[in-house]
Amino acid sequence: MSRTFKKTAMALTRLALLYALGLTPLVSQAGSVEKTIFPAAGAVKNTVLAGMVYASAGEVALALAEGRVTSQELVSYLISRAANLDSFGPAIEAVIEFNPEALSIARTLDDERKAGNIRGPLHGIPVLLKDNIHTADQMQTAAGSLAMVGAAAADDAFIVHKLREQGAIVLGKTNMGEWANFRGDQLPDGWSGRGGQTRNPHAPGGEVCGSSSGSAAAVAAGYAPLALGTDTFGSVICPAAKNGIVGMKPSVGLLSRTGIIPASRELDSAGPMTRTVRDAALLLNAMTALDPRDPATAQVPASKDYTQKLKADALQGKVIGYPSRFKPGSEDLNEHPQFAQALGTLRRAGAQLVPVDLKGTDWSDNDWSRVSRLFDMTIKRVLPAYLASRSGLKVSTLEDLVDYNEKHPVAENYNQDLLKRANGLVFDEAEYLKLSDGLGDEARSNVDKLLADNGLDAALGDPHPFAILELGSASFAGYPGITVPSGMDADGLPTSVYFYGARWSEAELLAIAYGYEQASNARQDPDFE
Repeated sequence: MSRTFKKTAMALTRLALLYALGLTPLVSQAGSVEKTIFPAAGAVKNTVLAGMVYASAGEVALALAEGRVTSQELVSYLISRAANLDSFGPAIEAVIEFNPEALSIARTLDDERKAGNIRGPLHGIPVLLKDNIHTADQMQTAAGSLAMVGAAAADDAFIVHKLREQGAIVLGKTNMGEWANFRGDQLPDGWSGRGGQTRNPHAPGGEVCGSSSGSAAAVAAGYAPLALGTDTFGSVICPAAKNGIVGMKPSVGLLSRTGIIPASRELDSAGPMTRTVRDAALLLNAMTALDPRDPATAQVPASKDYTQKLKADALQGKVIGYPSRFKPGSEDLNEHPQFAQALGTLRRAGAQLVPVDLKGTDWSDNDWSRVSRLFDMTIKRVLPAYLASRSGLKVSTLEDLVDYNEKHPVAENYNQDLLKRANGLVFDEAEYLKLSDGLGDEARSNVDKLLADNGLDAALGDPHPFAILELGSASFAGYPGITVPSGMDADGLPTSVYFYGARWSEAELLAIAYGYEQASNARQDPDFE
């Protein structure tokens, strides 16, 4: 299928969706389709809805509570706007499909609201899900792979079930790096055979990073206030940073992985991708619960309200480590002005900053070789059983998947070397556990020692290259991290700061991130006008 034909087909599909939902596009006399369309709304309501495009979930909830907008109107507006922008505007390609049931669900939730039945803080608020998170509805769960298009998943993912209980509206599925970037070595970030290439809303040629790029770009572009991604090795944190939003990877086990297409049992976690830190906390509140089908959730400490510590003065007295190469007077501060500004913001907000160096961040070629070997092995370890568990699909084994991709190459014809290597492996559980446990133990020891020896509440990652070494350490440790927008660089692309901490320190990290967010007010939204 040619790229031009595929783009035309996707545009026609989006228009068909608009017509099916009763959202007929407005066409000018010249025949061009106007942007930001909601034909069912009057001028006043349209203005209110337009003001919701970059609103936080909290702001949307207030508008719903005050009757300034309904969930049905909001869902209609967001779908219409996204479909028109992607078909005739900047073509962000962040959403693979919208939920055909979204409007009817919104209508039901509006009726519940009128009757005084509010399920929770997310009642009537749209959320987008990465394409590897199960939904038992009319949508696909395909990890971006055309080979996986067929019957829907049999059950909602555990975290999706919890979101629905809270009244969140699953608006659609977002594009992703195919198989969470575990398809091939040369796969561009944000590309999948099913969804094409996701683009950065701030600049079409800007980096989108990581496999949860669709979720990040969708939130940044104003397609929904909330989204979920998944993170094995930076796939929530990095896309959130590059697209200018908040992204959090919780401690592994805080959120159930049941119903999420696996990449690594030891490293996988879903994570909130939002416009504000408070929204990330709200998502954690909604999704955190014991799941008997995911034993890791049994290790989670007693449940808590993750919004409780979100206070404007949350940075007062906090001790935060930062890379020592950014000591006052260093040349590195001049080379990274946004990071230097972030350090100044933290100091002025009452944080005590301590220069530190995380042991183990000087990864050698041998270290990267171990990581590569581990990722090859983990695919062979988890994917065959997952494929066998799905019915009604074109493939049921890893070999089937490789064969399908060979016989049905997409226009870009990106390689699938990682899948091929995994398929050809003779799996050795003892070797895998030695690699996994070794990398995990080293990472936990290094992070724990850094925090304890320096009396830190949290640490800041190095901004260049984007916190990859600290991010790798936190990922292999299974520890939480959060990224928050810090401004824009000289090329007009977002910059960020990345905080990480000890296991189960989500509440403390959210408080620190919130304090920085309030003090900096650094997030900027893209301008499509």
